[in-house]
Amino acid sequence: MLVIGGGIVALATAWLLQCRGHRVCLIAPDAHGPDPGECRSGSAAALGVLMAQVFQRSRGRAWHLRQASLALWEQWRQELAGRGCPIPFQAGLLLLARDAADAERLQRLLEERQALGLPLDWWSPERLEEQGLAGGDGNLGGLHSTQDGQLDPLAAMDAFRRDGLRRGLELISDRVLELERQPAGWRVHGHGAAPASEAAWLVVAAGLASEALLAPLGHQRPMEPVLGQCLELVTSDPIPWPCPVVWQGLNLVPRPGGGLWLGATLEPGDQAEPTLLEPMRQLASAAPGCGWIRSAAVARHWQGLRARPIGRPAPLLEPLEPGLLLLSGHYRNGVLLAPASAQWALGQIEGSLTCR
Repeated sequence: MLVIGGGIVALATAWLLQCRGHRVCLIAPDAHGPDPGECRSGSAAALGVLMAQVFQRSRGRAWHLRQASLALWEQWRQELAGRGCPIPFQAGLLLLARDAADAERLQRLLEERQALGLPLDWWSPERLEEQGLAGGDGNLGGLHSTQDGQLDPLAAMDAFRRDGLRRGLELISDRVLELERQPAGWRVHGHGAAPASEAAWLVVAAGLASEALLAPLGHQRPMEPVLGQCLELVTSDPIPWPCPVVWQGLNLVPRPGGGLWLGATLEPGDQAEPTLLEPMRQLASAAPGCGWIRSAAVARHWQGLRARPIGRPAPLLEPLEPGLLLLSGHYRNGVLLAPASAQWALGQIEGSLTCR
């Protein structure tokens, strides 16, 4: 089986297929790992926030994918840690109310989730102040989820890669140029001098590059780039918050030992706009207890591109023709939905094999 893509969805899919006894080859320009100074893939630039239980809807495809992924992440993290490939994880996620109307909306969401038996609770302004999130009149409370959280995307990708290699996963660092139908499957032509790769099954999980690869085959799946910028801020003392915080669409992730990751997917196109960084910092500093962000020193700045489908809901999980699967267009949720996407691909492949 061939998997095209170097992001977390491609790696998770290749790893899961390899775990199930399939012979898998993953092809991507950075198959052996990204260069931190050059990488602009969405996965490597993501903050890894897993927002499933506090998702705004309680039904439908998006809800079920998130619930399936959250459960799989718990299972996979334990399995990978037992095999010497731990993935750092911060349990819990706190959504701060930005105003009275937002507080009412979050409290209604809390009631819906508690009716489903999910472990969410409301943190009062007093509780937030105890956690270092004091903010005077702007502190209206927040919705806390114990099962959501944040994991390190680069560590997760490395874990899939390392454990996959131990299990026999083949990695080819090359840029795919063309997909070719074969009588018994698919042939992939790359940019390098290596011979073309062939397999009965081909999984295209190449983000924005998926569109150009599929168009010559007659599959039109237009996607637009959306860019996210992130900052790592320096703190003099460790941040006392017990978990990552979401404030007006911004993710604020405390780092072990000190520091803060701050970021959001906020720009259309594929070119970063430096002037948007300061407004992002100003908005973050308006969160309860976060005034220090306004003057905090920046340790580093990075960015990454996400693929947002045009005219179709994200993500694109589609069987396009015999032996050809598309897993792409995850937009802002590639890290969260990687396990459910991989599980879907496994079901498509093994279900088809069973029926033969």
